[in-house]
This record gives sequence, structure tokens and C-alpha cells, in this order.
Amino acid sequence: MQDDRERLAADRARWEKTTLAKSLERLPERRSEFTTISGVQTQRLYEPGADEVAAYQREIGFPGEYPFTRGVHPTMYRGRLWTMRLFAGFGAAEETNERFKYLLSHGESGLSVAFDMPTLYGLDTDDPQALGEFGKCGVAVSSLADMEILFDGIRLDEVTTSMTINGPAAIIWAMYLVTAEKQGIPFGELGGTLQNDILKEYTAQKEFLFPPEPALKLVIDTIEFGSRHLPKWNTVSISGYHIREAGSTAAQELAFTLADGIAYVQASLDCGLALDDFAPRLSFFFNAHSDFFEEIAKYRAARRLWAKIMRERFGAKDPSSWMLRFHTQTAGCSLTAQQPENNVVRVALQALAAVLGGTQSLHTNSMDEALALPSASAVRVALRTQQIIANESGVTNTVDPLGGSYFVEALTDELERQAREYIERIDRLGGMVAAIGVNYPQQEIAEASFRYQQEVESGERIVVGVNGFTTDEPVQVPLLRMDPEGERRQLARLAEVRRRRDRAQAERCLRALSKAAAAGENVMPYLLDAVRAYCTLGEMTQALREVYGSYMEVPVL
Repeated sequence: MQDDRERLAADRARWEKTTLAKSLERLPERRSEFTTISGVQTQRLYEPGADEVAAYQREIGFPGEYPFTRGVHPTMYRGRLWTMRLFAGFGAAEETNERFKYLLSHGESGLSVAFDMPTLYGLDTDDPQALGEFGKCGVAVSSLADMEILFDGIRLDEVTTSMTINGPAAIIWAMYLVTAEKQGIPFGELGGTLQNDILKEYTAQKEFLFPPEPALKLVIDTIEFGSRHLPKWNTVSISGYHIREAGSTAAQELAFTLADGIAYVQASLDCGLALDDFAPRLSFFFNAHSDFFEEIAKYRAARRLWAKIMRERFGAKDPSSWMLRFHTQTAGCSLTAQQPENNVVRVALQALAAVLGGTQSLHTNSMDEALALPSASAVRVALRTQQIIANESGVTNTVDPLGGSYFVEALTDELERQAREYIERIDRLGGMVAAIGVNYPQQEIAEASFRYQQEVESGERIVVGVNGFTTDEPVQVPLLRMDPEGERRQLARLAEVRRRRDRAQAERCLRALSKAAAAGENVMPYLLDAVRAYCTLGEMTQALREVYGSYMEVPVL
């Protein structure tokens, strides 16, 4: 036991002289001293008692070092707070641009773009299939002209931008890159994240355009292009969020997300990419649900399991390739239309769990989102929730404050064990694409969702205001009203784009795009050319669909 304690002390001294010292040189802590409200000094890091030393060194370790159970940075929020990035988008580009500027003026530190349903499905606003869906769940973007307005007055080298787009992600990203180009900003100066996780669309969100194999190829094209030209950009955000929103358990969210990540890594390697060239820019996106301690354990297990996968399964050499960096969004599926003010409490607890779990960026849902897109005042409350946690709660003063808790460590171990079992089953099926083909993850999620709903309907699980503690009071929350002229302006702008562009040049670019897709080339350079020629989203999607075809899923009953 004495030897264990001495080894831990020596290991702590090594960590302080190497990993910690390098971090402090690059990013000094925000204050010279951290204390509680009462003035008690808070240490940077707390360690286990003597009888827990061996397990600590093997499975927990120091923050900023393998296996990253305690966090990916040595000082975590003592050095820099998480990025406060509220999801925003509605109506026309002008309206969302105004919301972006409002959020930045109130202390948001990164932008996050929500797109409307036609955009998510690769449709132009004037497509007959888009009728009635303009701007309802996000902003409409049909061409470069919309993207230019969306970021008008916002220097793209001064913010990081996250874009929740999947099926047409490569096209929308090309529009963003050309917008930056028009601002005179080199690609290498841009920072942000492209969600671009197509595999979870087949298991959870269902906003796919093409069959899985060519859709996966598009993701790999963006990874390759980003690794060569955009060193600060996360070209895929591997998303468990939508898996959880579809009804999965925490273990399923963790397992299926990491299995998707394994698929992207393997596909990138199969295309000849060098692992340590692209792996450090892979990022993740998790849900923050309502079971406080389970969520904290899920994030800690995710970091540890991904580190082991990258080092032991794939042989990554760069420690940055072992790190699981993630964004978190509070659980939309937990929000209730009944007594919507209660959602403020739900979101605060979920956000606190994300922070205690070590998130790198965070979106907090607004209390009115079960009723409509969030109003400006509701968004401000959601942002203030993060700011209160950051500045008033004291939880940012030490790294991994719940590390060493018997409960949290046991939950972390159990979630890792369950996730490993799922990943092993998926491996036996031939990987995630093959598992999707036989509806394995879809079936697991559907069954978990059904079990949860049965518990709510039977009263076994109480949802406050829904099946317990109910009232008959009418909802009195002011809702967002969109500009009724927005769609008219959008349609007029799209018509003007088609009228004023060089039609022959646009057609040449679309033909070149189809030809490149058919030849198996990386399509990103051809998408950039098409965007510069003001080809529309729908036209570029159709050029790819002519080569890749469409996809029709077999439903899970």
C-alpha cells in the first residue's frame, strides 16, 4: 500500500511537470486562486484514498492524459470555460442573422445553425416537396446568396460555427467556405464543426438522402478535405444526441455513437488517410438527459472507452487522437408543453450534468421549445442558465469534482461495460453499416423507447406536469412569431439567383460534379466550384442523386 501511495505521488509530480506545465504555458488558469463562496480554497485536483490508489492509476488517471476519464484538458474550466453555443435558426436568413447577433451581444461564445426541413433534405425552398415547411425548424438556405446573408456582419474567423446538417452537409459546408472566401478569410483560419454524421440518420433521425455506402463516402470526402485544408475544423460531429432523442438508453446512445465513430475511422483508413492526420479533429455530440448521475457517468465512460478504442484497436500514436471532445445539448425530448416553466429547472440540471461530465461546448434548450421555436427572451434565459453555472455555482473550480464518488465510478464502469457489449455485437454483424442493414440498432432503440413510454403511461415513471402534479391552468408563455414576408423574400432571392448567374457555367459545374461522383473522386472541390457559380442546394443534391440513387428504409415494426 505504501508503494502504491509513493507511485501515485511520483506520478502526480510527473503530471505536474509535463502535461500540466505545458497546458498552463499555453492556457493559464483564469484566476490565481479558486475558492468557495465562503473563502475555502479549492484545489485543482482531488485524488483517492490510499486503498483506492491502484484502481485510480489504472482506470481513472490524471486529466489531460490517457484514458481521459477525468477530462481531456489538465485544468478543464479553470483555464477556459466551455463554449456557450445556443442552437439558432428560423425563417429566412435575415431573421436568423439578427438572432445570431443578439446572442453574441449577450455573451454567447460560438454560433450553432439550425436548418429548416427542406434544407435538411437537400431541397430548394421553391421545390413542391418543400411546400409549407419554410423556416419552421430552422433557417432556409438554398444557395450561396442565403449563406452570405446568414453571416452578414459576422467575421467567420472571429467565431466558431457549428452546423447541424447531415445528408447535404458537404454542400452546405461548401457554401460556408465560399462565404468565408468572399470575406477574404483563408480556409485554414476557420474553426467550427460540421455535424455530418450520416450513419445515425439511418438509426434515429431519418433525414437521409442517399444509400448508406455513398453517403458514407461523402463524409469521408469532407474528412479528407478538412484534414488537408482546415486544421481547426471538426469535419464530423458523431452524434448520440439524436439516438437518445429517438428513445435509446444511455448505454445505447454511448455504444451506437462510438460504433458510428469506429465506422468513420475505418472508412477513412480504407481510403488511405493517415490516422493521426484526421483523428484529432473527430468530435462528438451527446444528449444531456434527466438522470443526473447517469449522464455524468456516460460522458466519463465515453472518453475512456474512445481512448482505448483509438489506442488499442486502431493503434493511434498521437495522444490527441485518443481524446474524445464533445458538445452537449440538453434533452429536447424531456421538455413538456405542460407547465413549460418547469423546463427551466430540467435544463439547468441537465446542463449541470454536462459540465460535471466535462463537456467542451454546451447548448441549453429554451423553456418554450415544446410549443414553438424559442423566443428571444426564452433563449436569453437558456444562455443565462449556462452563465450562472459557470460564474456562480463553483463547479468550475476543480477538475472532475465527482471523480472518486463510489456511485459515479461504479456507473462509469457499468456504462462502459454495456457499451462494449453492444460494440462487440455490432462487430460480429460486420460493422455499423451492416448492422443498420439488418435493423439491429433501430430495433434496440425502438424497444427502449417503447419501454420508457410504457413506464410513463403506467405511472411507474413520473414526469412532472404530465402524469403527476398536473394543473388545469392554461399555458401563458409568449411564443415566437416569424415574419410572414420571409418566405416571399426567400423565393424572390432564389429566382434572382437563377436569373443573374451564368447559366452555362452553372450547368458545367453540375456536370463536373456528377462526373466526379461517378468516378469516385473527392467531390469537395467540385462542390466549391458549383457554389461559386451559384448552383442551388437542390441542383447539387440532384446531381449527386443521379449517381448515388435514393434510399428507402425498411421500417421497424
